[in-house]
Amino acid sequence: MFGDQIKNLRMSKCLNQVEMAKILGVTKQSVSNWENENIMPSVDMLIKLSQFFNVSTDYLLGLTEKHALNTEGLSEIQIAHIQNIINDIRES
Repeated sequence: MFGDQIKNLRMSKCLNQVEMAKILGVTKQSVSNWENENIMPSVDMLIKLSQFFNVSTDYLLGLTEKHALNTEGLSEIQIAHIQNIINDIRES
């Protein structure tokens, strides 16, 4: 589960393993090992991954399916517009 989450999030940012590794300050092999579930990242790296992808650690670990959006700095009206877009997509 964790490996799939990391891979899907990485691909959603249009990054290959080498690019993601450089951004996070790890080796490509580390990213590959996470995605193949050969090893798990340290707690510090798990937090860094959650911040990089703007998701909770629970989401990364497969404990929740909730995928939060960062609305920091947006007004209530802007957040309401985003919610309306999400609702429209769900209905289509």
